[in-house]
Amino acid sequence: MRDIGAKRIIVKIGTSTLSCEGGPDYALIVDMARQISELRRDAREFIIVTSGAIGAGCNELGLTQRPQPNDLVFKQACAAIGQSKVMEAYYNAFAIYKVPVAQILITYGDFSDRKKYLNFRTCVEKLLKLGVVPVINENDVLATDEISETFGDNDRLSAMVASGLEAGLMIVLSDIDGLHDKDPRSGEDAKLIGVVEEITEDIEGMATCRGSPLSVGGMVSKIEAAKICMNTGCDMVIVNGREREVIGRVVSGEEIGTFFVGARKLSSKETWIMHSKEEGRIVVDDGAKEAILKGKSLLPSGILKIEGRFEKNDVIFLGDFAKAIVDFSCDELEKIKGKNSSDIESILGKKGKVVAKSDNIVVCNN
Repeated sequence: MRDIGAKRIIVKIGTSTLSCEGGPDYALIVDMARQISELRRDAREFIIVTSGAIGAGCNELGLTQRPQPNDLVFKQACAAIGQSKVMEAYYNAFAIYKVPVAQILITYGDFSDRKKYLNFRTCVEKLLKLGVVPVINENDVLATDEISETFGDNDRLSAMVASGLEAGLMIVLSDIDGLHDKDPRSGEDAKLIGVVEEITEDIEGMATCRGSPLSVGGMVSKIEAAKICMNTGCDMVIVNGREREVIGRVVSGEEIGTFFVGARKLSSKETWIMHSKEEGRIVVDDGAKEAILKGKSLLPSGILKIEGRFEKNDVIFLGDFAKAIVDFSCDELEKIKGKNSSDIESILGKKGKVVAKSDNIVVCNN
């Protein structure tokens, strides 16, 4: 048995699991609502990250495949049509067990804006205290690929929600049993990987399963989601969403699916920095890099080059090894790069000693 002590749990359900012929699988959603309603009696909190809006819209229009990736307007239209169908299914299912639900639609841009992100956290915390089950989905109607404001798929969205809300466990309800050493649909003997403690090149090489025609992700995106969860101390399980009593069995510690062990623990702010959209890059010298890796702040003397356009308090890359919140705009940094901290006030006319404080820097674990 696995040791599952998590009290806050994210349940992510993908399009291929959620959908059946004619739209959302209402029977599956009702059964999921029953399981979650029963498990909430043990003082556990559940947050659902759902896919299915574009898929449901496609069904409403009689389509057999999603719109092409570059057909943004068509995808937005399908999402607008399907989102109400998906939310109706959740509302009706949880109403059977007298559990209220709340719809939350977010974009990557919302998540990357510190104020909006904190408002999102505060809202979810309040909903949980009120006994509500939040149902989160990407706002596909407003998200735009051209300006990189999409999460890419709901596997990544769910992992960022799990880490941002400091969940202890994320359950990914898939249409396969978990990660295998080879594609289980290939007809060859495939071995289920029970536990993953580290994402290695071998593990990434096993992620060969692609999604269904109506889905976006596949095993590759789930491995990327596992990286985010593990990096912030959240356990993650990939399991077949059509297994009997699957959510309860995972929570009780039964060894089903593939269990990814959460290891590194970042603070809430560090998590936000790590996964926010970066607005630019600061290239630093070897001395500055060494100091940052030892937990020091970034000084202007260590800056070699400024890339991109950003303002004070934006998130930027530090070389290729860290991300940080900066205390100066790109224009200000162009004036003080390579200078001593003591020169900042005379050059810019305002006080300041560091470009990025140590507690606003997160070293990336690749």
